[in-house]
Amino acid sequence: MIKEILAAIAQGEKFLITAHVRLDGDALGSELALYLMLKDLGKEAVICNQDATPEHYRFLPAAERIVHELENIEKYDVAFILDCSELDRVGKISGDIVRVKTLINIDHHVSNGGFCQLKLLDPKASSTGELLYRLMRKMHVKMTKDICTNLYAAILTDTGGFRYSSTHQETLRAAGDLVEGGASPQWISENIYESDPPVKLQLLSRVLETLTLDMKTKTASLVVTQQHLQDTGAMMEHTDGFIDVPRTVKGIDIAMLYTQTEGNHFKLSLRSKGKVNVEKIARKFGGGGHINAAACRVEGNIDEIKRRVLEAVREL
Repeated sequence: MIKEILAAIAQGEKFLITAHVRLDGDALGSELALYLMLKDLGKEAVICNQDATPEHYRFLPAAERIVHELENIEKYDVAFILDCSELDRVGKISGDIVRVKTLINIDHHVSNGGFCQLKLLDPKASSTGELLYRLMRKMHVKMTKDICTNLYAAILTDTGGFRYSSTHQETLRAAGDLVEGGASPQWISENIYESDPPVKLQLLSRVLETLTLDMKTKTASLVVTQQHLQDTGAMMEHTDGFIDVPRTVKGIDIAMLYTQTEGNHFKLSLRSKGKVNVEKIARKFGGGGHINAAACRVEGNIDEIKRRVLEAVREL
């Protein structure tokens, strides 16, 4: 399949790049690295995302070139769909992107069923950024400082700072190679993890009031409501990292973050330790992800939703 992807890159002239809604470091870093590589190859490329780039990722090289509206989508020869396990994860352009002649999916989610004819899938990879690193090495392209910075940020964030079980020898070798190519671990980490606006801490202080610990099921949860956001003036992007707070508690195997999107609709983010497979829980509610990190969307009263999720945990 890699040969077919390389051929599509060689033959194509105009490329569209997109990723999932509610952008994270892996999606953005991967998009930007691929964009810069294609531009260096003399190709025409554009990144189009439904959602705005979160503030703490706007330092990434070329982030200012991302657009959020497209005209004449049929003009693109190839569309890359990154870090998505299913097509509708890209949001509002999912219905139009199928008009692009060649679709290429690069992803590492275990729940990916292979929705594109051309695909580079590896659920054992730490990140989509690591898969792109492999692809670029295969292509023998010049790994510029900006490309290395974006790929390092992608790998760093999706491994939880190289703490998750998805961190393998190949992951660390790739990171080391990217540092050698010019990526600065300190500068990247400071921008991502140590540049929070005061409003994020104000929001966290409110959200911590919802913390529940259940040592019998070894679970902990937090709830973010629309009222929390309105009262503090925070945005949805400021909830990034909240899931890691209950995950740090000793004796807790599963951490859950319920985020109210609108009305009685909630996004459920799940994180686990060790071999506890939260992807199975997310799948019960129509979601997916990885063994230690998964998500889904649930509708209903928050107390009823939490009860249903705990039932799924007990079954697991």
